Amino acid sequence: MNLHSYSESDSFIRLMMLIATLVHHPGVGAEDVNETGQSDAMQAVFAQMRQIAQELDLALPEYSVHTIRKDLRTLRKYGILDRRMYRWGYYLGTGALTQMELSIALQALMAQAQGDPTLKRVYETLERRLRGLNLDLKGQLLYPVRTQLQRSIIYTDPAEMMLRGHYRHSLLERVDELLSAILRGDAIELYQRSNPYVPESSGQFLQVYPLQMIYADIAWYVLCEQLEDGHFVMIRLDRLSDHFRVVGEVQRGLEVQFEQLKLAHRLLSRGWGLYLGDVEAQRLERSGQLEFVTAIVRFFPPVLDFILEGERRHPTQKVRRQEGYVDYQVSLPERSMAEFLQWVNRFMGAAQVLAPDSLRRQHYEAALRLVGRYEKNL
Repeated sequence: MNLHSYSESDSFIRLMMLIATLVHHPGVGAEDVNETGQSDAMQAVFAQMRQIAQELDLALPEYSVHTIRKDLRTLRKYGILDRRMYRWGYYLGTGALTQMELSIALQALMAQAQGDPTLKRVYETLERRLRGLNLDLKGQLLYPVRTQLQRSIIYTDPAEMMLRGHYRHSLLERVDELLSAILRGDAIELYQRSNPYVPESSGQFLQVYPLQMIYADIAWYVLCEQLEDGHFVMIRLDRLSDHFRVVGEVQRGLEVQFEQLKLAHRLLSRGWGLYLGDVEAQRLERSGQLEFVTAIVRFFPPVLDFILEGERRHPTQKVRRQEGYVDYQVSLPERSMAEFLQWVNRFMGAAQVLAPDSLRRQHYEAALRLVGRYEKNL
């Protein structure tokens, strides 16, 4: 009779303790470094095995590193561990999170899922699978200790749109395909059915590399790079129809996608808002040839504390508090002036634009129009 190598009780317990260690301590072996600067992962794994055995009141004799490595090979043989190197710690399958990390990730997923039907379905699936664990933790796993109150001003779930009689064919129906195209580096064709900012571009087909979906303030957008000129644009998903076509068969891959994404985010970080400029201005900005504009706004009570609280509104900002007012200075590309003025307008009569002259004039004329509207009804 041929006995299995784990037929003996001690060997079997050791293997079970190893599996339990990887289940309850995902990432074990990643953080321990010995005096030579080399990772001593096996010692970290064995230390956790001893702790779990002690908690379960099981005897776990001392074993050599060679024995633990043999056990790991057994787990690879039976598909419990993948057949690859675990340079950043061991974990089973997709179980790479501790309970605390899982709880935090679920909170983030739930908050983000408010405006994304795909994320909502993923969260609901996880919530069903984890109900038992949630009960064990007395509801703490799924309790919404974090959330976001940014709510979309448009319908984002096609099923809800159908139910409420607000159904319209938009790219929101093709989100899964859009995400796949992003990860493959596909060039795709979309159809922009409306553009309130540039009405003449409504009703046009666009060929782009989609780079990222972004939720900003009130809605979902897709950040794209146009095929014809490499121009970065941001488009709200509901302003695109459900037309979706992969262009050509060549995929440029995730590495190129990520590099272009970083370039686009560099523009976003320099600007104010989502508009990335027209083709020529963006070309100059990306090449470092664009001169930025210094905007200065003077704020008065009762909004001074709100302005002073925003220490990281923009990387170039300078805030100077004076007696009775606060001067806010920021350096922006011209493309961002309209969105910056929209922010200033939130503070109504508590704001005065000092520079540049063009922005000061726009603010002044908007104030006159507002006063004129009220005078007609007083």
